[in-house]
Order: sequence, then structure tokens, then C-alpha cells
Amino acid sequence: VQLAESGGGLVQPGGSLRLSCAASGFTFSRYAMSWYRQAPGKERELVAAISSIGSSTNYADSVKGRFTISRDNAKNTVYLQMNTLKPEDTAVYSCGARRVYGPGPSDVWGQGTQVTVSS
Repeated sequence: VQLAESGGGLVQPGGSLRLSCAASGFTFSRYAMSWYRQAPGKERELVAAISSIGSSTNYADSVKGRFTISRDNAKNTVYLQMNTLKPEDTAVYSCGARRVYGPGPSDVWGQGTQVTVSS
């Protein structure tokens, strides 16, 4: 059972990054997926979430209009497209899975990927 994030890095303000989170060991389509972030000295913040079949999404006010969450159940992967990045978006970004129905673990967490927005 694993979630593996990738795609983080250093980007200039105004730039873009696309994060990926690949799932393995559980039935991905039975899980709602979320992206969280945690900056140094701050609490973890829910950034975006998507339903198990991708029919609904929600976002933190701070990223609305700039970030887009999506998923590909055939590839067992959830994405976070981040545009118009700001220095305050700097954080470790992690994905999480929450079981909606059927057997399997209730929650699964990834290790995170660092995103740094700086000139």
C-alpha cells in the first residue's frame, strides 16, 4: 500500500508545476484523493480534493483559480496542476487517500514532495 508523489522542485514566482501521486497496493477508484501542504512552522493545510470518480472537486480559497486537481483511475494517479505560483505556496505537498467504499485501508498517506517558489 503506497502513495508516491513526484514533480516538486524549485520554480520562480509566476511559474507552474505539475505534481503527480501514484497509488499502488489498493483499489484506487474506491478512494477520494486529496492534496495537502505544510510549510515550516505552519499547520498542514488541505489544498484540493477530488471524489473517487472525479465528478467533484474542492479547493482552499488560497489556491482557487490557480490550482487544478485531477485523476486518472486507469493510471492510479492523481495530479495537482499549479499555476501562477507564489512564494507563499512554498511547502511540502503530500497526497492522501480516503476509502469511500469496499475493503481496504481507511487512509493512505504519501511521503511528500518539496515545492519551493523563489526568485
